[in-house]
Amino acid sequence: MSAPTAATGPPEDPSLGRAGDLLLVPAGRRESAAGRSTRAGYLDLLGGRAVVSTGRAQDLMLSRVVPRIYERWWRPALGRLLKGPLGPSMADEHRLARELLRLERGGGATVLDIACGTGNFSRGFGRVVGPGGLVIGIDVSETMLARAASDTRRSGLRNVAYVRGDAEALPFIDGVFDGVCCFAALHLFADPMSALDRMHAVLRPGGRLAILTSARRAPELLRAPESAFGALSGMRVFGQE
Repeated sequence: MSAPTAATGPPEDPSLGRAGDLLLVPAGRRESAAGRSTRAGYLDLLGGRAVVSTGRAQDLMLSRVVPRIYERWWRPALGRLLKGPLGPSMADEHRLARELLRLERGGGATVLDIACGTGNFSRGFGRVVGPGGLVIGIDVSETMLARAASDTRRSGLRNVAYVRGDAEALPFIDGVFDGVCCFAALHLFADPMSALDRMHAVLRPGGRLAILTSARRAPELLRAPESAFGALSGMRVFGQE
């Protein structure tokens, strides 16, 4: 039986085929994901598999409402709350990510954007690496990825693809990415250490890893409330040691 296709939907994006070539999944499962992608605009490796939430923060990311306000309101406001008034702005974050990954304009790098959400950073990387490069955004949220794929089509970028998959067990061949970015997401992972191991594994020798995450900064007396907030929201607060 041939892979399912959609009667209507966005035209097949060549970047999806390029992304599919890097997947560490059986061919049959890859074809099934490609069939679903013609409707949604991304490769879906999870299908109807249930997603186990790590807390209320991730529940919101899986909702239908947050993707609509994520880039303009949600991410900047939440970021400012968590980073403080002197923390980097969104523009600073984009610049920092490019610098940490050492991306060269038109350099043709292959970049993985983990927990890409609505694809804001993915599109930014795509504009830098040029047509010869490839950016893959991976996320577990169907609603986030649908928005990411739609916004990317409207932007005209043809070197950015999206994959719905487990960011903690990256479904990619080892050693294929020049850069891996994980901004504002590691603190939501159930097993961040295992996730870091996989990030390292999919990097090419000499590849770069860029991470922005939580760091405990409260005085000793305030650490209990900080930890309680983390437990309630599902947002881990990492120590600075």
